[in-house]
Amino acid sequence: MRARVRGMLPELTGFALAGAAAYAADLGLFLWLRGPVGLGPLTAKALSFIAGCTVAYLGNAIGTYRRRAAALGASVRRARQYAVFFAVNLAGAAVQLLTLAVSHYGLGLTSERADAVSGAGIGMVLATCLRFWGTRTLVFRAARRCAEE
Repeated sequence: MRARVRGMLPELTGFALAGAAAYAADLGLFLWLRGPVGLGPLTAKALSFIAGCTVAYLGNAIGTYRRRAAALGASVRRARQYAVFFAVNLAGAAVQLLTLAVSHYGLGLTSERADAVSGAGIGMVLATCLRFWGTRTLVFRAARRCAEE
C-alpha cells in the first residue's frame, strides 16, 4: 500500500500544483471581475470558474498527465477531453454546494464558521478527491490504458 501511494506521489503533486494554479486564477479573476470590472457575483463566478477549469486542464494535460495525453495522439480530441474534465469539475462544485446545503439547511448549522467548515473545508476535500479520481480515470483513462499496454 505504501509503495502504491509513494508511486502516486508525483501524480498527486502535479495534480495539486495544477489545482493551486487554477484556484489562484479563479480567485484572482473573480475578484477583478467583481471589483474593477463591476460584474455581478454570479456572472463573475461563472467566468472565473471556466477560467480556473481551463488552467487546471492545461496544467494536468501539459504537466501531470502529459505522458497519458501524448499516448492518446489523434485518437481522442482535446475538446472531448476538456468537456469531460469540465463535467468532473462541475460535479466537484456540486459536491461542495451539497455539503454546504446539508450542513446549513439540513443540520441547522448556520453560523459563518459552520458554513466555512462545511463548504470550504469538508466540501473542498470531498470535491478534490472526486476531481482527482475523475481526472485520472475519466479524462485521461484511454491514454493510461494505451501507456500501460
